[in-house]
Amino acid sequence: QVQLVESGGGLVQAGGSLRLSCAASGSIFSINTMAWYRQAPGKQRELVASITGTGYTNYANSVKGRFTISRDNAKNMVYLQMNSLKPEDTAVYYCNTFTTSVYWGQGTRVTVSS
Repeated sequence: QVQLVESGGGLVQAGGSLRLSCAASGSIFSINTMAWYRQAPGKQRELVASITGTGYTNYANSVKGRFTISRDNAKNMVYLQMNSLKPEDTAVYYCNTFTTSVYWGQGTRVTVSS
């Protein structure tokens, strides 16, 4: 079992920044790929960014150059630094990983005002 707890969401003006954190516990290892997804109202959940155990990163085209995913394996933490935020980034952001099962956190809401 893996538990994921997100934090760091909030309300920010367009152009601002937020840093999301995800604390992982349970049967989690540094080799696990970790990811951030988001779900905007009325839309499907989509991948925002992912990072492998060796630090390889992947980003959705819509956030490239603005968001940075990172991890601290010693602390079992994953971060998402979000800069130059846009109203279209408004969503609930979820931390994700998988072993033999897929695990999700409860989500943290990000609202970007114009």
